[in-house]
Amino acid sequence: MALTPSTMLGLGTQAPDFSLQDVVSGKQISLNSFSGKKGLLVMFICQHCPYVQHVKEELARLGKEYAAKNLGIVAISSNDAENYPDDKPEKLKEMAKELGFSFPFCYDESQEVARAYSAACTPDFFLFDQDQRLVYRGQMDDSRPGNGKPVNGRDLRAAIDAVLAGRPVSADQKPSIGCNIKWKKGNEPDYFKH
Repeated sequence: MALTPSTMLGLGTQAPDFSLQDVVSGKQISLNSFSGKKGLLVMFICQHCPYVQHVKEELARLGKEYAAKNLGIVAISSNDAENYPDDKPEKLKEMAKELGFSFPFCYDESQEVARAYSAACTPDFFLFDQDQRLVYRGQMDDSRPGNGKPVNGRDLRAAIDAVLAGRPVSADQKPSIGCNIKWKKGNEPDYFKH
């Protein structure tokens, strides 16, 4: 398990377009699915990563709490499911149903969406404003498996609340830390090659 931090994509970056299938409903989800929202949260997660396992209940809670607040949320798994079968679409569907995710959970088989977002780890969070410009990227909170700190989504929630209230998001942002995205052989993006 390689501990990998977020790339910390430049603030103000326009949200890259995507079109992926939701593993639960089978619907195509794209950037346009969220037009007219005050904000959009794009989360790169997976099923098998212990860092995602550590925060999965909070992800579900966050989704439910913000469901009626004009925030678009989408989760994406970009892991190589051939070598990591726990991250196959059917396993992602089981995870989404078990946790009661209120947002679409998409599978990025080509890994092109992860590359477009410069996603590096699971979990990796990208929050965009109503113009779909990046205002927050980084950690959910200070909690990590085994460090004893509470999983409360503090950093991410503060950023979401600021976006929904039309306030600027604090520029003091810490990278998320997690397992590296499991790139297919030969598909590793330049930003991932250390």
